[in-house]
Amino acid sequence: MYVIHTARLDLRTWRPGDAASFHAINQDPRVIEHLAGPMNMAQVEAFIETQNALYARNGMCYLAATLAHSGSLIGFVGLRHHRDVQGSGLPFAPCTDIGWRLGAGYWGSGYAHEAAAACLRHGFERLELEEIVSFTTPRNLRSRRLMEKLGMRRDKAGDFAHPAVAPDHPLSRHLLYRLARGEALEGDN
Repeated sequence: MYVIHTARLDLRTWRPGDAASFHAINQDPRVIEHLAGPMNMAQVEAFIETQNALYARNGMCYLAATLAHSGSLIGFVGLRHHRDVQGSGLPFAPCTDIGWRLGAGYWGSGYAHEAAAACLRHGFERLELEEIVSFTTPRNLRSRRLMEKLGMRRDKAGDFAHPAVAPDHPLSRHLLYRLARGEALEGDN
């Protein structure tokens, strides 16, 4: 199901046929540099199933991002709700985060910003969220720059050790960024 349309992109729920393309994206060392490692096909299929279940449950997930003119999958961009600290392990839950992962061949073209800005608008205007967060490792400068370009501000007091990563792992430490609804809507004027 198509959820968000932009000038160049369609963001939609996932289809079984997306698995091979998303698997290929997750094998590229540039794409997974700030992640725990590549996803195997079973992990990709589980990710797709989980995202669609999340969308069915609360109307948001990391959506499949496709080129509007061709339908080609370029990765994902979307919103994900985390219910509570106990369920998610995130110390600032409950929350909704915005996340993205695009194939490296689509970097530098403005697709991530275009899709993420549309997701923020969707979250604040249609879903009436009060705040959207995002987080990444300190070395992930591309994502940090995108967060800042979207108007998100770093919450230094909120930086945390990611619960899905071993505490002594180099990718454990994450920086937290926040954007309140009022700030986002003011920025649109």
